[in-house]
Amino acid sequence: MTVAEWCVFGTLMLSLLTILSAKWSNARGFDNSRPRDPEFYDDPFRSRALGAHQNGLEAFPFFAFAVLLAEFRVGPLRLIDELAVLFLIVRIAYVLTYVGNRPTLRSILWSIGFAINIAIFLLPALRGYVTG
Repeated sequence: MTVAEWCVFGTLMLSLLTILSAKWSNARGFDNSRPRDPEFYDDPFRSRALGAHQNGLEAFPFFAFAVLLAEFRVGPLRLIDELAVLFLIVRIAYVLTYVGNRPTLRSILWSIGFAINIAIFLLPALRGYVTG
């Protein structure tokens, strides 16, 4: 497996760890028979963790598809790997700013992550101009 493919896995795991942080923050108050109980997420921290989790699930398909397309179309593998690692780092920082209630920085990080996704997606089209 390539580094980028491991980053796809890491990005998915990050989304799952994010929601676990909300559930572990009040393990006694969490009712697994009602995992989507809106009252559980009334707490500001748990609400932000849920938002970060949902955003991770929203961002995941494009990232996974971009990586797989770039590899399938024989984009520059080293550059795909580097951008995928950078995306995962940005996503970790994004989650931290989301649960830490830093909305402006969070939005900037989201934009950077989206730009990285577009770059990965476009690598096969630009392979004649990019070496890696």
